[in-house]
Amino acid sequence: MSGTVLTSLKRKYSQAVGLSSYRDQHFKGNRTDQEHLLLLSTTLYVGNLSFYTTEEQIHELFSKCGDIKRIIMGLDKVRKTPCGFCFVEYYTREDSEHAIRYINGTRLDDRIVRTDWDAGFKEGRQYGRGKSGGQVRDEYRTDFDEGRGGYGQIIATKIKTKDSV
Repeated sequence: MSGTVLTSLKRKYSQAVGLSSYRDQHFKGNRTDQEHLLLLSTTLYVGNLSFYTTEEQIHELFSKCGDIKRIIMGLDKVRKTPCGFCFVEYYTREDSEHAIRYINGTRLDDRIVRTDWDAGFKEGRQYGRGKSGGQVRDEYRTDFDEGRGGYGQIIATKIKTKDSV
């Protein structure tokens, strides 16, 4: 994609909900291609969910912003259980912009929901990327968070080791 096309897309969407500075480090392609897909995307990454939040709850909240094409729940790649994120795909860019504008920062299951643009769901991305199977951020968490499975995996392992001594 040429730089002028990307620049005109950025200008067109600058009045809309802008792109964050986050970029998926596992994206297959170059930065320009990724930004182009983000500017046209109707898919949102939704983070900081409770492990107990259901697809039905997500649908109920996000459908207030428009018709949902599909929801893909994030799963622990080892246990195949929810691990605190999902992807919500809308039919239109406008509906997905409404979701980012109005849902980002709201509460669901006593947690503040984070939304961001996603370049588009690809099979395999529904699994956590952490070494233990869940999300990387949960492996290093040092506080106890019941909604995200207790302590982070590294701290939980240290506690188990200490208790067995």
